[in-house]
Amino acid sequence: MYKQTATVEKPLLTKAPPVDWAEEEFGNIGLGDKRLSRRLVTIARDFYARPQASIPQACQTRAKTKAAYRLFDHPETHMDILLSQHYTATVNRCKAESIVLAVQDTTTLNYSAHPATGDLGLIGSRKEGAIGLLMHDTMAFNTDGVPLGLLDVQSWARDPEEFGKKKKRHKLPIEEKESFKWLKSFNKAAEAQRVCPDTAFVSVGDREADIYELFMLATAEPAGAKLLVRAEQNRLLTDEQGHLWEHMGSINAAGIQEIHIPRQGKRNARIAQLEVRFSETTLEPPKSKQELGPLRIWAVQALEVNTPENVEALEWMLLTTWPVTDFDQAVEKLGWYAKRWGIEVFHRTLKSGCKIEERQLGQADRIEACLAVDLVVAWRIYYLTKLGRDTPDVPCTVYFEDSEWKALVTYIKQDPIPPEKPPTLREATRMVASPGGFLGRKSDGDPGTKSLWLGLQRVDDLAGMWRVLMAYAQSNRAKQTYG
Repeated sequence: MYKQTATVEKPLLTKAPPVDWAEEEFGNIGLGDKRLSRRLVTIARDFYARPQASIPQACQTRAKTKAAYRLFDHPETHMDILLSQHYTATVNRCKAESIVLAVQDTTTLNYSAHPATGDLGLIGSRKEGAIGLLMHDTMAFNTDGVPLGLLDVQSWARDPEEFGKKKKRHKLPIEEKESFKWLKSFNKAAEAQRVCPDTAFVSVGDREADIYELFMLATAEPAGAKLLVRAEQNRLLTDEQGHLWEHMGSINAAGIQEIHIPRQGKRNARIAQLEVRFSETTLEPPKSKQELGPLRIWAVQALEVNTPENVEALEWMLLTTWPVTDFDQAVEKLGWYAKRWGIEVFHRTLKSGCKIEERQLGQADRIEACLAVDLVVAWRIYYLTKLGRDTPDVPCTVYFEDSEWKALVTYIKQDPIPPEKPPTLREATRMVASPGGFLGRKSDGDPGTKSLWLGLQRVDDLAGMWRVLMAYAQSNRAKQTYG
């Protein structure tokens, strides 16, 4: 059975403006002890500097390592508390956007390699299978695909006593099912919508989110957050229109949309032609939930035509509470759903870049506390990747501190005197990615998250040495002046 944990909120402290990203995302959380708050910010900086390192390797000293373990074991450091300021910072970033896509998805965290860890649960379909935690998170993206931060994170372990009782769970109310995660996440997007009246929030989910109660929730507040979901079920429509797929197939295509399909394995890249259809429809409630009543919604279908031989045709059937009245609006919704892939990239960054599944902390609650920091670090790496591509010409100082970019430039250029003008963000991200294996050839495009998370570990070492050398140089100049 899915057990929703109570959200514990702590008041935010009143402090001076943040000096860096770590203070902006973590520095204003009231943990009851200022030392804990300072320790949290330090841990975030250390984890970001060495994202693939173990806790002792990231913290560098025995004292800082012990402090990190104590923080993760502290009774006040629940994951929701540690992420509370990041949630607020995310909403503030969303205020600058006209449309925000609140993409939600579920992933598993596999700790089978650490079976002694307490309070884990099954994460697969076999009783003797893998163990770990499940995580359902919501990442806010703008329509260009730039990740603005997390709006909600839920983590839980499945009760082993509930294994094999699927039929029993069907009879439970939605609030007691694991699928309630989708409704809880939508509510977080709805809360953000109320705080940001000039921004339109759209909650985006894959086929697992095709839940009637979720659509009912999304239509309950017409001026609230909207919903965009890929359909899984061939639902019955009202007014003798038949079922969803048959009804959409009977409609003339509104137009053809061409999209680029990248190369996958041995399958060549291609330009796919998609027939686009859209329709306003009214769904009948499931037979077991007639009390919920019918539901007015818009459907958008994209179906590939002229598919190459031995290639499976692409098809998306989307359901949305955002009105769709013409071809351009239908294509727009397809583009929004395509941005859902971004959360998959984020999960890969979290697991491969931050090595969250290799954390050895003994108990699930400690893992969740550590996960709060790793989640923000993974977002920060992904954010840099996208900013370097989408705003390439801004000065790199929007992201990097002076010691970081100066040390990086002098190392890459092998020139001890840094330029007076900082490089652009695109130039700096390519420099960061270089120690991570990025070659920068014309055919390579822009660096990805992997080369960046590898390169960032070198940047911290370079910046540390730069600060030592600059302090030494200033000391020498002072002696020469007064000597």
